[in-house]
Amino acid sequence: MLDYFKKKRADKKQLVLKVREDQAKLRERKKEIAAMPEAERKAAIEQDRVMQQEQKQQRTIEMKAMSRKERKAAKKEAKRYKKIKNRPWRITGWSIIAAAVVLLFAQIGPTALNIFDALSGKHITAVTDSPEAIAARAHGEKVAEEIANEGIVLLKNEAKHLPLQDKKVNVFGIDALTLRYGGGGSGAGDTSRAVTLFDGFKNAGISYNPELYALYQEVGKEAGVNTGESVGFIQVVKGMLGSTSADEPNVDYLTADVIAQAKTYSENAVIVIASESVEASDATVEQLRLTDNKRALIDKVAKSFDNVTIVINAGNALELGFVEEYESIKSVLWIGTPGPYGANALGNIMAGNINPSGRITDTYVYDNTTAPASENFGDYDYSNLDYSFLNYQEGIYVGYRFYETYYAGNEAGYQETVLYPYGYGLSYTDFDWKVVNHKLSKDKVELQVEVKNVGDMAGKDVVQVYYSAPYIPGGIEKSAIEMATFAKTSLLEPGQSEMLTLTFDTREMASYDMETEEAYVLDPGTYTIKVARNVHDIVESFNLELTDKMVFEKDEDTGTAYKNQFELAEGELTYLSRNDWKGTYPSDDNISYEAPQYVLDAFSQEIKDSNLEMPVFGADNGLMLEDLKGLAFDDPKWDAFLDQFTLEEMFEYVANGAYHTMAVERLGVPKTLLMDGPAGFSYFFKPVTAASYPSEVVIASTWNKDLAYRMGEAVGKEARAYGIQGWYAPGMNIHRTAQGGRNFEYFSEDPVLSGKIAAAMINGAQDQGIITFMKHFALNDQETNARSGNLIWANEQAIREIYLKPFEITVKESKPLGAMSSFSIIGTKWAGANSVLLNDILRKEWGFDGFVSSDAVFGFMKAPDAVVAGNDLMLDIMSASTNEKRLKEAYEKDPSGIANGVRTSVHHVLYTILRTYLFES
Repeated sequence: MLDYFKKKRADKKQLVLKVREDQAKLRERKKEIAAMPEAERKAAIEQDRVMQQEQKQQRTIEMKAMSRKERKAAKKEAKRYKKIKNRPWRITGWSIIAAAVVLLFAQIGPTALNIFDALSGKHITAVTDSPEAIAARAHGEKVAEEIANEGIVLLKNEAKHLPLQDKKVNVFGIDALTLRYGGGGSGAGDTSRAVTLFDGFKNAGISYNPELYALYQEVGKEAGVNTGESVGFIQVVKGMLGSTSADEPNVDYLTADVIAQAKTYSENAVIVIASESVEASDATVEQLRLTDNKRALIDKVAKSFDNVTIVINAGNALELGFVEEYESIKSVLWIGTPGPYGANALGNIMAGNINPSGRITDTYVYDNTTAPASENFGDYDYSNLDYSFLNYQEGIYVGYRFYETYYAGNEAGYQETVLYPYGYGLSYTDFDWKVVNHKLSKDKVELQVEVKNVGDMAGKDVVQVYYSAPYIPGGIEKSAIEMATFAKTSLLEPGQSEMLTLTFDTREMASYDMETEEAYVLDPGTYTIKVARNVHDIVESFNLELTDKMVFEKDEDTGTAYKNQFELAEGELTYLSRNDWKGTYPSDDNISYEAPQYVLDAFSQEIKDSNLEMPVFGADNGLMLEDLKGLAFDDPKWDAFLDQFTLEEMFEYVANGAYHTMAVERLGVPKTLLMDGPAGFSYFFKPVTAASYPSEVVIASTWNKDLAYRMGEAVGKEARAYGIQGWYAPGMNIHRTAQGGRNFEYFSEDPVLSGKIAAAMINGAQDQGIITFMKHFALNDQETNARSGNLIWANEQAIREIYLKPFEITVKESKPLGAMSSFSIIGTKWAGANSVLLNDILRKEWGFDGFVSSDAVFGFMKAPDAVVAGNDLMLDIMSASTNEKRLKEAYEKDPSGIANGVRTSVHHVLYTILRTYLFES
């Protein structure tokens, strides 16, 4: 095997020499031409061009005359030659980035101080080496591995191939060398203590072929696989530029001798298929499919071995139809992005030390372009406005809501399209279910389900409950089936039973009527309650008859009347309807790239004087922040306290909100430290030692609210030990398509699962006295153009039922103290400057009483627009001084509006800080 690589290195050395010779000749020729008179120079250039063209044609003729094998080798050598030749440009690319940063510093003057502060991370004061911190981190790492244990999903297990009887495996593919523990960007945790795939196998008692492993070390090295972790600024740039996974190399190295040796070692083969996701970059459809080289690898191994296990290491839903094409692919395990201890979990599941109990949180289809949302996903720019746009024409038909509705009554079509339904997952044991009691009324649905382990191995099971509501053609759009609730059992030994009680309010089956009632409505008819193993596998159904139409006109918790709030975001679009699939199916063929006049007008509005009562500034009332502890938000004492701030202090406070809030010592206002990220504490520009967890898609795949609570609790304990008061998590946007760059960082395609898991995490963290920031509020479901300004067009029903629903569930069930507004421009209003979203919906309709931070600030996100609309802090890394200046300029035009805005923002933040562990008795 090693002789193969000696030859490759020798060949590469020869290629390098050839490139250098050719480049030297080219330099000499350029000098020769430069020395010629102008007329001769032009003729020489033309002569060289013609000669190059003739050489290219000659190479084409020669290639056609070659055998297939010779032609393949020639193409491969040409590709390697080009790669070596272009290498200096790749190095130069990083030099250009570095130069651009230096130039930026020089141009923006004082703002550079903000940038240097951000890059140095000097305000990141977390203490991670105390005994308390070390203990909290160790606890968090145990919880992280438990999540991986329950989040891994068994998708296929023919002939009960798993757990392995023969604990020896051959591991194929360079993806096995560098597991993707998480995604890139703010959702990337600390992986400095990560367990490799091979160590995970060894820890579980599985042996791997050492000769094949040695071969792959050489293959990976040759392919340029970097097993080290980048940190600091380079990590940020890499994430933001959209780093992609390395492709498999050509499988020529898998010679007959290599395969023979591996088969002698074991008939078990493991292939890891990975796809990398990052913040700020979406996936193409092609990236979610097998490359030619990966296909060749699978084909080679699957035809050579009897027992093949495919391990899917990806946060996005890949196209996995290939697993049905080979009889030898006996088992498939989805591990998602499982955190630094995911390899231990994988090894233990394959060895049979742990029984898999995860369920997928997305619909897996043979072709991801069959999702209607994929028709309007990508890069769309206005021709007459310096913004991009995105049309959510699919309406409510996202994920399983489309497939289960469109293919209702067409099972053959469904099976041809859907590989694994939403909620699908297998176990090593079998469970019998018995619905021992059901109570269905116009107020409440209650089911008692007895789950019994009738197999021969201990395991956990998940009971899912769905409903189907009556659909009136031409009426309110409704999916043929929707999730209502779910529950997971404890670990059941063989023969052991557990009674699960699942309940939900009947009104939760209501649909939003945006046309007539502007309220939630239960139409009369039959509501079928379905106890299911997944969205398509129904175990038992019960009918609830409603004879009268029920209209819910106001929020039952706050009493706020419902009404259409997002009519301006509907745009001039036709939305998908099950009443006319063909006539309403999304398409960008006839899309308009010209923004209408009302949109242009919205972006050219001038600031006007609000004519509000001017607040007091600079008073001396002898109050400190702790004097306000326990008082209601509207207690008069708050006014006396806030009167003591100067206007300049308030400007600075709201503009400098990146990863911290500022101290105002004279008023007893402490500094707070706010940290990313959903998979454990992290910071873009500086490594942070902290427990690292599986990505949120894996947390949701556990379908275990108790485990999600324990994760939040563990993060909260770390926060207390480190001196952190706020956590920028959880991410709660929807997997609108499989292509979303941050799907790993979000839970699911379903809002109920997303909301329930998020609420549990927040309850766990906030019970430790920290602020959690549910994010990104809202409609931040694509990365392309998000940071340059993306206008989202969607109708009221879809906004409420799909994209706001997880946030609403979370506010009602966990009362989060923080929220992070998104980059998205909903209709014509950036989310952080959208009073309808932040005040009318979040605060008034749902009852949120914490504070709102922006996401990282980009040019279109302006502090004056934010503070008058309910966004309290600017997460401004680079341009805080610019936003302070903007506030002062806006104050000149609208003194009362800006003054009251910043005062309200400071009020929101301080009212929240008083409820953290900093002010515990």
